[in-house]
Amino acid sequence: MYEPIRTKSVHRMADDDQNAYPHRSREEELDIQLAGHLSALLAVTDELGDAAAGERIAQQVARLRGAPPARHAGLSGSSPQSLHRRAHTLAGRALVVAASRADTAAAILAAERMDAHTAALTSPDLVSAP
Repeated sequence: MYEPIRTKSVHRMADDDQNAYPHRSREEELDIQLAGHLSALLAVTDELGDAAAGERIAQQVARLRGAPPARHAGLSGSSPQSLHRRAHTLAGRALVVAASRADTAAAILAAERMDAHTAALTSPDLVSAP
């Protein structure tokens, strides 16, 4: 007939594994993405030599990560036009993530950087450069 189980089961429930490793919330994942896009933008901004914009971006990265970012140390040797295109793309990605996490400060900064790089790309000085 029926006899009660006297030993602990060797089988585990599927829910047991959820506490085995830490999970991140959607907001934490978006913070990580935004900090990554802004860090990449910071590297390109430093290469372009825009110290004021670099400091503003570094402040946002430090706010998101809780520590100051590593600054770009080397040069890629890319043309200013390709650097401005890359920075515009990175600022656009940061803007999308900042908007999805409702981070007004980062969204404004990203939009300003997009405008600055668009203006630089349409500048006659940059277009006529070899």
